[in-house]
Amino acid sequence: MHSSSVAAPIRPTGHRPAARLAVLLGVCSAVLLSLVAAAWRPLVETDGDISRTTHRWAVGEPGLTHACRILTDWVWDPVTLRLLSVAVAVWLVWRRSAVWTAVWLMAAIWGGTLVQQGLKAAVGRDRPVWPDPVDSAHYAAFPSGHAMTATVVCGLLLWLLRRGGAGRLLWRTAVAAASVSVVGVGLTRVWLGVHWPSDVVGGWLLGATLVAGAVAAHQRWRP
Repeated sequence: MHSSSVAAPIRPTGHRPAARLAVLLGVCSAVLLSLVAAAWRPLVETDGDISRTTHRWAVGEPGLTHACRILTDWVWDPVTLRLLSVAVAVWLVWRRSAVWTAVWLMAAIWGGTLVQQGLKAAVGRDRPVWPDPVDSAHYAAFPSGHAMTATVVCGLLLWLLRRGGAGRLLWRTAVAAASVSVVGVGLTRVWLGVHWPSDVVGGWLLGATLVAGAVAAHQRWRP
């Protein structure tokens, strides 16, 4: 005897975990943003204690400091990372079947840049000032543009690589390179005395929020 029941339609749910993660990270970002904007004393004091210590080390270790400047100004510079993302987008367009994904990638990365600059202007946090600086930087401090850009670019490219079915060796190599880049660029910004630690944490959180949101959007609306 045949069953007369009708199966319920299957609805796509792949975007939900990414969307939930984006909300969670967004809440964490908003909390940190509020504390920075309010100049919450415990946060300010912790930032100051860490920054004074790392600056003292940076002045005393000129060789390491020079290496950090090369890494942060050339290897992990936001311009370098954005050019990498443009190269990936061009490759996706060349494949023809991935044009929508290429547009999505560029929109996410440049959208993140706009968010970053808007928050810098809105918060207007001053950068650390030292009598014996080892490096200099422009614009407001929060969030760290280097940390946020590295998180966005590396996060999105890793997701595309995973989605494309990368082999185990390639995947592990990419994860290691991305992890070193994201963590490393944040540490160099604090070491060089151009950002407070919470600027870097804010950049990481906001970047991760954007990555999760962009992934959720791709999973939901990709034609």
